[in-house]
Amino acid sequence: MISRRSFLGGLAAATVGAPLAVRLASAAPLAPLSLTIANESGRGPLWTYVVGTDLASGRQCRLSADGALVPVSEADNGPDGYTDYAIEVSGSRTLSLPQGMSGRIYVALGDKLKFKCNPGNALAYPAGWVEADPNYPVLHDCAEFTYDGAGMHCNITMVDMLSVPMEISLSGAAQQKTGRLKDGGRGAVFSALAGTPGFENLVIDDLRVIAPGHGLDAGRFASDYFAGLIDEVWNHYSSNTMIVTAGARTFSGSVQGGQFVFDGGVRAFTKPSTRDVLFCDGALAAPNDGVTGPVAATLGAGFNRGVLTSTGNQPVADAGTYYKPSVTNHYSRIMHENTVDGKAYGFAFDDVCEHASYIEDPAPTSMTVTVTPF
Repeated sequence: MISRRSFLGGLAAATVGAPLAVRLASAAPLAPLSLTIANESGRGPLWTYVVGTDLASGRQCRLSADGALVPVSEADNGPDGYTDYAIEVSGSRTLSLPQGMSGRIYVALGDKLKFKCNPGNALAYPAGWVEADPNYPVLHDCAEFTYDGAGMHCNITMVDMLSVPMEISLSGAAQQKTGRLKDGGRGAVFSALAGTPGFENLVIDDLRVIAPGHGLDAGRFASDYFAGLIDEVWNHYSSNTMIVTAGARTFSGSVQGGQFVFDGGVRAFTKPSTRDVLFCDGALAAPNDGVTGPVAATLGAGFNRGVLTSTGNQPVADAGTYYKPSVTNHYSRIMHENTVDGKAYGFAFDDVCEHASYIEDPAPTSMTVTVTPF
């Protein structure tokens, strides 16, 4: 399984979520994939945009309506300063996706999105959590994917926000789907967050709910929300030991001299901030090294799920034990409670113990992204 931390790459916008890195696999070439965008929302018009990185060249690109990976260019910006990469979807539309692209499939309802190609042919992506962004008033959302020599790897993500309910299905060696909200799930998410103290300001009218990390940056969420929990975890492991299991390896650690110190070559962790916890970054940044990375991911997931002091054996796989403390990532909890399969990308390390809305197939034949009823 490819974690989201090693999932995508080359996204140039400074306003995208957690940094993502390209994964390339050396294998026999795969045939172009049939990619269908379906609108079952009862709303429209609908446009789609498939944008990301050409894995062979490392250049940013877009998928054209005729199935070509076209490098983006500053010359694509129109008189208004923005590109028009929109592909109209009437009911449904099937595109041909060549192997060798990693990126996002955006959908927009009612109005088109404004993508700007910046100097260096770097595409700026929509940031629905930033009021100054030109796409702020537009209903839009995205799925993420990498189609490489090892197959198709894709997810529905709420890491940044939830605006448009979507489902992704993948056919090939198996039939899989994920991301779909329960009937009435979008309204239930909005209502639950609005009724959760400290999280109510994450609801942006009927446009979207934004993740608490972005809420923190926008002054909509407390910058010290996790401070007490962080102190509790640091105090607990000053006199207790944590054992992190990552595949066939285990790492043992405790808090020493104010830092969480593990054996096995893991870097020492300074005490994180609330923002570090929400973004699973900063003090909790997880390199793809098989050593520090899995431990950092375990800490990030444990903080968000509220399970780090319940047991010294980490990570905790049982989702029934998650989000029990009053101070927890209620945004992620509410997302999981309102998906059909119970899976969601409520934070960047939600793939720890495979609770994320992620699917992959080594021999894919078709993929469908469906905009589902609101």
